[in-house]
Amino acid sequence: MRVNRILLSSALVVVALVIQVSVLARLHLPGAVPDLLLLTVLGLALVYGHVGGALVGFGAGLLADLAPPADHAAGRYALVLCVIGYLAGLVKPETGRLKSATGPMAVVVAAAVASTLLYAGVGALVGDTAARHVGLGSLLFTAALYDLLLAPFVVPGIMALARRAENDPLAESTSAAATTDLSSGWLSGGTGLKIGSQRNGLRVKAARARMARAGRIKGVKRL
Repeated sequence: MRVNRILLSSALVVVALVIQVSVLARLHLPGAVPDLLLLTVLGLALVYGHVGGALVGFGAGLLADLAPPADHAAGRYALVLCVIGYLAGLVKPETGRLKSATGPMAVVVAAAVASTLLYAGVGALVGDTAARHVGLGSLLFTAALYDLLLAPFVVPGIMALARRAENDPLAESTSAAATTDLSSGWLSGGTGLKIGSQRNGLRVKAARARMARAGRIKGVKRL
């Protein structure tokens, strides 16, 4: 990952984790807790793609595993967010722009359900049966509902920040190359001619001018 991506992702993940632990976790809502960290990973994955999403998800999950008051095995949530970030990055829009909110909302619901199931499954493997006592069905419904309500206020802003960071001066060489290609394409597209054909046309015009000049000189000599 480039430096600007690492800096932005780290800052957003830390802010999301602080709000998650200090505010959202203390609301005492029924069922699950709104997962701001998951929404942050989703927003970044939809811009950075599957590789960037997996890396951001792993780092965010590991930070959540180590931050107090975490009471589960380290690496558990890192695995969950790594998988979610990778899968979310696979549906990254090709143009980088979202045509409608339907797709991202479906991604949020699927990620909320998948992360809850995956977290509970990994917990069952390591002997954590807390999900059974709370009720897995209630957790799935409330997790999807809370994340869906919070997503419109988080995911679009995260994506906008990530897209703006992609235009960082550190990527100047890439941007310059893209600008050159765009300029060449605009010139050839606007004139309907290729650069090579333009050069050939100039050569033909120059040859015709020389021939006409030679004809005029010969005519003068004959007179």
